[in-house]
Amino acid sequence: MTALLDEYPGLGVECVLRELHIASSTYYRWRRAEREPCERKCRDVELIEQIRQIHADSGGIYGSPRVHAVLKREGVHVGRKRVERLMREDGLAGVSPRRKGFTRRDPKATLAPDLVNRDFTAPAPNRLWVTDLTMVSTGEGPL
Repeated sequence: MTALLDEYPGLGVECVLRELHIASSTYYRWRRAEREPCERKCRDVELIEQIRQIHADSGGIYGSPRVHAVLKREGVHVGRKRVERLMREDGLAGVSPRRKGFTRRDPKATLAPDLVNRDFTAPAPNRLWVTDLTMVSTGEGPL
């Protein structure tokens, strides 16, 4: 409705409001809210900055329960649901520690050839290297 009045400034505000059965106080409250956001929205902007910082400091791992706990520890009084809403609106999500099942082999995939014919004895050092493919230890950590 405010867009209608912005597009056609010649229309009288009171006439349009009367035809649409909208109280003039409602229209002027909408206009004031555009200019000066309410205290809650201003506080949400401050909170989302703190939430982004906490989420970034955790490496993107913390979800809303942990972020809420950190805010509480820092003395910020905010509800858990509000933290959830702000994180959802900003696209922030934590990482679940739970595994989602087991790895399944694709039945259509071709198997890798068995180059050692299941004989894992080596005639000398550095002749035969065998590892479990799920984790290989390296100097930089496991892969």
